[in-house]
Amino acid sequence: MSVLAYFADDPTRVYQLAQWLPVLEILDQREPVALVLRQEESAAILRERTHLPIVVAPTFPELTDLYASLEDAAVVLYCNNSQLNFQSLLDHRKLHVHINHGESDKQSMASNNAKAYDRVLVAGEAAVQRYLGTLLEFDAAKLVRIGRPQLDLHPAAVLPETPGRRTVLYAPTWEGDADYNNYTSVDTLGPVVVSAALALPDVRVVYKPHPKVVTSQTPAVQHAHRVILDLLGDAAARDPEAGHRALLSGDILAVMPSCDAIVTDVSSVGLDWLYLCTDKPMFVADRHRDADRLRAEVPVSRCADVLDVVDDCDVEHLALLLAARLEHDEHHLARVAMRHHYFDDLQVGDSTARFLETVGELVDLRHRLVGGRPVDAANTA
Repeated sequence: MSVLAYFADDPTRVYQLAQWLPVLEILDQREPVALVLRQEESAAILRERTHLPIVVAPTFPELTDLYASLEDAAVVLYCNNSQLNFQSLLDHRKLHVHINHGESDKQSMASNNAKAYDRVLVAGEAAVQRYLGTLLEFDAAKLVRIGRPQLDLHPAAVLPETPGRRTVLYAPTWEGDADYNNYTSVDTLGPVVVSAALALPDVRVVYKPHPKVVTSQTPAVQHAHRVILDLLGDAAARDPEAGHRALLSGDILAVMPSCDAIVTDVSSVGLDWLYLCTDKPMFVADRHRDADRLRAEVPVSRCADVLDVVDDCDVEHLALLLAARLEHDEHHLARVAMRHHYFDDLQVGDSTARFLETVGELVDLRHRLVGGRPVDAANTA
């Protein structure tokens, strides 16, 4: 086994590793991959989604014994900054690589935890600037620009065709673990966004919230989420042919190609849209009502219409704005330039190639550092 993908969290965060599974399965064809989990409940979910071997090590002694038995394991990949990552990082005979679970401008994306890893894989120039501009004494040599391999995938479309209708996607993020990292619009603008989109003629409205919106324990988010579901349910009952729907699970990358515009928050969703749907309008919600800060910290907001919680952002105002952008997308050229800022000049397939090359080089580097790569290691599980 050459590569381990480590995940320590509970099932509510499994989506973070799940989005990497197709890419890890491609990597497995070159460098054998296994998943190391700390909770059986999370492992049970992932066993249904991948053929990759999964090992569960609930306690720290079990983890250290496991790593000792996997002498050929050269690289450990981390898709988040779980506190339990530091138990894995104690193994000094492996190279530790942070790959994250998306590319966004949330404050949590540039964490001091990054200093603990041997390499930090990032999408492009925007991420490099985010780390170097936020963290003190951060070693820029740790950063490796690879793009976002998930965007090379082509998942089957999940939305049926609706001839003669355009589709507006509302895809908000969740409220985060702390106020500084709360970017959700669900409880501030969610019902307004959905009502405005439903007010447009010949439009299908699709609601695809972050998985943790569905399980949120925050009363205001719970209430707004239920209101949105009721709005869509009532609209679908009045006009079954419209195709209005809520998608509470599944891959949002399989939803985007069927949509004509998106309303989202500061999250990876907006940047995925920027890459995949550069020629389609987008709207970014500003929960914090600080336009100067948003445009400074969230570059993608400079090529989108920004929505904040002000008196004139009512249903009628937003419906008119949505209709105007569907007819004339004045930010298109700005998004083309901004796509390069976030993802360099990568084309479809380039990110996956860079990821495979980078991990392969790190596997070789680790084996050189510890005395040579074992014979046939790349072909031995």
